[in-house]
Amino acid sequence: MNLVDIYLQLKGDVQYIEKELEKAIDSRLADLYQSSTHLLKAGGKRMRPVFVLLGGKLGNYDLEKLKYVAVPLELIHMATLVHDDVIDDSDKRRGADTVRAKWDNRVAMYTGDYIFARALSMASELPNPQIHQILSRAMVDLCIGEIEQIRDLNNWEQGLRVYLRRIKRKTALLFAISGQLGAVAAGATPDIVRRMYLYGYNVGMAFQITDDILDFTATEKQLGKPVGSDLRQGNITLPALYSAKVGPEKETFQAWIRQGSIDAHLDEAISLIRKSEGIAYANRLAARYIERACSVLQPLPQSKTKKSLLGIADFICGRKF
Repeated sequence: MNLVDIYLQLKGDVQYIEKELEKAIDSRLADLYQSSTHLLKAGGKRMRPVFVLLGGKLGNYDLEKLKYVAVPLELIHMATLVHDDVIDDSDKRRGADTVRAKWDNRVAMYTGDYIFARALSMASELPNPQIHQILSRAMVDLCIGEIEQIRDLNNWEQGLRVYLRRIKRKTALLFAISGQLGAVAAGATPDIVRRMYLYGYNVGMAFQITDDILDFTATEKQLGKPVGSDLRQGNITLPALYSAKVGPEKETFQAWIRQGSIDAHLDEAISLIRKSEGIAYANRLAARYIERACSVLQPLPQSKTKKSLLGIADFICGRKF
């Protein structure tokens, strides 16, 4: 089962969530509406809402209730992207101009704040304290992850543990709570709620590691932004860390780091990383997270939902975009 098949099974419900996303960021202020819908119109995989819906399938499925989780989680993801583009001075995302490029940094920051606020407002419609507790704790960790990324820009001394903790907070956490909150909102058993969190966490870790690999190995057309954008922005990801600390390119990288000249050798550094053992190492680590995600699901009875979750896990490591 590929991702297209999985989405086709949920087509009507995903389309409904898409319409609810548009409603959620509607505004009487024309400029705010245009900037808020700009990223929405650029598309996306909508994986977080899909995780919510699949988590809901493991309980008492009610789309009218689940939308109050699915829409806010996608909006939170969108808000972080708008803010990230300001921090990273990014001009392109998904092949289109970023909000900051089309307007300016100030508009982008307020747009991100507005989308974030709309997410929290919509989530408040569900009178379940557990949902709000999970969401609020995750938002705190998400913000900490953003600060950690800024702190660690151009920090070649960071280790694997620091990198993994950062991507957990920045990416894996939203995947984890998407499946978890879908299950909670649907009244699933505590065991299923726990398994959906662990599944989402492991898939999310693999997703971000794969993203970091693709930043070096994919084409600019596939990425919708320049190859090696992370390194150019000072965000040192796993393939680069491996090359600088372990791989045969280590001496070259260490010399550049000592001399403070790595910015002058970015194109050469990206070329070395593309061909390095760091890519294979990162792929192996992503595959281990996927194995863990699948093992979490094994005790669940066979169903279309379980098959879909396993299919998404298979897609993550093999994706090219």
